[in-house]
Amino acid sequence: MTADPKTKALIKILIGVAWIDGKIQPEEREYLHRIAKEKGLENEPDIQPLLYEFRPVPSQECYGWVNDYLGDRPTSENCQQLIEAISGLIYSDGSVDSEEAKLLTNLQLLDPAHDSAEPNNSPILASLRNLYQRWVSTLNP
Repeated sequence: MTADPKTKALIKILIGVAWIDGKIQPEEREYLHRIAKEKGLENEPDIQPLLYEFRPVPSQECYGWVNDYLGDRPTSENCQQLIEAISGLIYSDGSVDSEEAKLLTNLQLLDPAHDSAEPNNSPILASLRNLYQRWVSTLNP
């Protein structure tokens, strides 16, 4: 059985996103391995070296994968699916790094529906705000 190219591309993006802050957190590693296993991709030749951290993924490579995944004319649905998938990974360790937040913001800007939406009412920004508020509240009990 050959893997769906779109699913493989998504797993690569998720691995790249985990590297975007310079290192993979233990929670992110666990999340990636679980997703790769669920999708049956943990032993794919082009996924395995990335999944097992045999080499880091530079942020430029991750952004390249995102651009390839979305194509020249991304649909709102594709952007939202990618944002949701990436958000699951980002939130797995309970913190949002500035590079991760930047990536989510860039993805939101690529979404064709973004122009018509009020930016302050974005579900992604609301999620980020909530996560940040929870994080701050744990620092200042």
